[in-house]
Amino acid sequence: MSEVQNGRPLDYPVVAPTPLEPPEEWAELRRSCPVAGVTFPSGDAAVLLTRYADVRTALADPRLTREGLARADAARITAGDAEGIFSSPMAKALNDEGHERWRRMVGKWFTAKRMAALKPRMEEMADQLVDVMIEHGGPVDVVSHLAFPLPVYVICTMLGVPESDREHFKAWSDTFLNMTKYTREETDAAHRDFADYMSGLIAGKRDAPGDDLLSQLLNAADADGEPMSEAGLVATGQALLLAGHETTAGFIAMMTAHLLSDRARWERLVEGRSLIRSAVEEVLRFDPNGSGFGMLRYAHEDIELSGGTVPRGTTVVCSMAAANRDENAWENPGVMDVGRSPNPHLTFGVGPHSCLGQPLARTELQAVLAVLLRRLPQLRLAVDADALQRHEGMLTSPLREVPVTW
Repeated sequence: MSEVQNGRPLDYPVVAPTPLEPPEEWAELRRSCPVAGVTFPSGDAAVLLTRYADVRTALADPRLTREGLARADAARITAGDAEGIFSSPMAKALNDEGHERWRRMVGKWFTAKRMAALKPRMEEMADQLVDVMIEHGGPVDVVSHLAFPLPVYVICTMLGVPESDREHFKAWSDTFLNMTKYTREETDAAHRDFADYMSGLIAGKRDAPGDDLLSQLLNAADADGEPMSEAGLVATGQALLLAGHETTAGFIAMMTAHLLSDRARWERLVEGRSLIRSAVEEVLRFDPNGSGFGMLRYAHEDIELSGGTVPRGTTVVCSMAAANRDENAWENPGVMDVGRSPNPHLTFGVGPHSCLGQPLARTELQAVLAVLLRRLPQLRLAVDADALQRHEGMLTSPLREVPVTW
């Protein structure tokens, strides 16, 4: 009898059989226990939502907030994180700016129109990286040669950050996103080092501003004419740099793996490149790791959902990836259809806390896919798809490598 059946809380995150498949428990949870008790690596209790309707409702419900995760009774993800990720100095600084105010000040730089203007440069950089891949010769790892360096280049260019410092970003990302590897002292030190780095960078831009987002934000103001605080600027730079490279790098690697794991998917795109946009959306829906740990919320009141009641004071995990496979929301959800439309997946969330950088991620994925299809139409995995491995213990569970050849 499984833990789902006998009522014991599941250990969370739930482990999938292979990196490209969803956990077997998802379907059973949606059917018989859509508001399920789970236990985090810290030992703290939470509830997991897996139905599309419940996750969509929860993400948009003002009674379920991200800010509440800083409360003392909110569940902590890891035992070494005594204050919780959502009480980190970076999170506190962003909360102090006011969420709606912060999104208005920063969000205008991440519109679909602005990202479309950057797309030719993204494709140019992707072409250069593919040149190196071809010169190297297969097999070659997509993660180290393309999926990681491209988003680093793009976000560093946008923010005005030296790309030469990317190994620092990689180390800090690993520390913040790893659930088991680092102690509280190591995590605190990483937060301090990253904040000091960003403070120095911003100070330099005050003296010599450039044509980049951080320089622009130095002179930005809200509707009342109030600028962003110094702590807010530092935290904004940190948040955008982390999210702008780590998550997108994982998406690019997973997209490549999913499309090549079934040759028919890749061949359909080679023959019909007009499907690139819909293929990207389908990868975002289909990938069981795309939204990583899921979005956490804190319930300020008892909340009734289709799958049951979420009691006041509960920490809630909204599994967008599980919701994206809901049989009641999708036709043949277990099938990847690169031409699927419409595709209202929840990978980037929904409502006021949806991912600010989703236009950037979508544009980068479309740019990379367009270049790969044009330059390497014979691309294929150099290993069996079941041999691919994740970085275990990470909030985002990215692939370690994606070996390809042509």
